[in-house]
Amino acid sequence: MRIVLLSLALLVATAAAAPAATPAPAPKRINVEALQPRSLLPKKPLHTEFVVEVNKYGQVTRVRSGKASSDAAYNSHTYGNALQMFIRTDDGRAISGLYRVTYDYNPKTARIRRNVTIVRAGGTDPNAIGAANAMMAVARKYGQKAKNAPTVQATPVPLMTINPKRLPDLPQVMKTPAP
Repeated sequence: MRIVLLSLALLVATAAAAPAATPAPAPKRINVEALQPRSLLPKKPLHTEFVVEVNKYGQVTRVRSGKASSDAAYNSHTYGNALQMFIRTDDGRAISGLYRVTYDYNPKTARIRRNVTIVRAGGTDPNAIGAANAMMAVARKYGQKAKNAPTVQATPVPLMTINPKRLPDLPQVMKTPAP
């Protein structure tokens, strides 16, 4: 009797542990491209090109020059992307220097293709801080200033009412000397 109860308890314990050991189902993937309204996308091919400086870590430190497209929003998106880039070789090494980064938008596929080619190795400051890190330092600096700034409570004042019948006419205003 004792062995039967022991085996039954062991069977119940393994049955209870079995669902806990199975992994949870993967979350459902959302197709972001299907959610984008195609009517808002540009209808013609776009191309931007930037020459960027890269430090010894592969971070872009600054954009040296660039060629813009006709779409201002596309230009700002690709410029921001270029500032945040890390450029490294396939094996993970970083080569400081100048690189040409091109962005090509294809309206048929609604995709952007980015190409990176090295212009010249060296010739830049390998110890320069990355552009994204520099921007974050500025944001932290001004964020702390805003957080530490004293808050001034404004007292509500009654709004001035203007009677249009009492305003001077235009010829009279034009003859008034400037202060």
